[in-house]
Amino acid sequence: MVIPVHDLNPLRRTPWVTYALIAANVVVLLLLTPGGVPGTASSAATICRQQAFYDRYGAIPHELITDRPLREVPTGGEVGTAQGPACLVGRPSYDKIPPLSVLYAMFIHAGWLHLLGNMLFLLIFGNNIEDRFGRLRYLVFYLASGYVATYAFALMNTGSVQPLVGASGAIAGVLGAYLALYPSARVWSLVPFLFFIPLRIPAWLVLGLWFVLQWAYAIGPSSPGGVAYVAHVFGFVFGLLVGLIVRAASNQPGPAYRR
Repeated sequence: MVIPVHDLNPLRRTPWVTYALIAANVVVLLLLTPGGVPGTASSAATICRQQAFYDRYGAIPHELITDRPLREVPTGGEVGTAQGPACLVGRPSYDKIPPLSVLYAMFIHAGWLHLLGNMLFLLIFGNNIEDRFGRLRYLVFYLASGYVATYAFALMNTGSVQPLVGASGAIAGVLGAYLALYPSARVWSLVPFLFFIPLRIPAWLVLGLWFVLQWAYAIGPSSPGGVAYVAHVFGFVFGLLVGLIVRAASNQPGPAYRR
């Protein structure tokens, strides 16, 4: 997979919303997730608290489709069994509003790799979309992309009770819009060939390859690593359509590209 590291696309203003989104995601991972960064927990009790956190704030497809919270969820407690420690399950002690869980889930990640991968793409491509859309419209577009991606995934997986977390769906919308608005922008990327080689390649190739990979995994028999590739596909298509509309409606050309 091609890994983008920097695009050659000048900005007219500081992308404060993009920076704020990145900061919010980092804060949630470091300060609000029980037990610290997921994947580094050393005790079953901490893992159970993290599972309860994901079920409370993650977007669960079955809840979104039925608009009703699950009757039994992990409570955060731990119990010993013959097979070893297990997480307690019971009635939730809180009132969950499924549509709001989509918003919360956009700021929750399952570990450092999950977070850093998403934030890299957001930093590289989100700043120019914010510059083009304006701060408020960009924020609305970002959140709308996340909602479209998450509900599309829920419609394709109506019976799933596995929490969906991460900003990938919203960022996929950003990537789609970037492809529509700046297809010829040059992007410094690491291309795997024996080892990673830095090359400057057009955005349409970087993002086109990314989308093809997501599509291939989405239609495959299973999603590698438990990743919601279907959400990525729908978020990207939504962003692409919005980007094409903005491009058609705008009389302003995009900023010139540095060579």
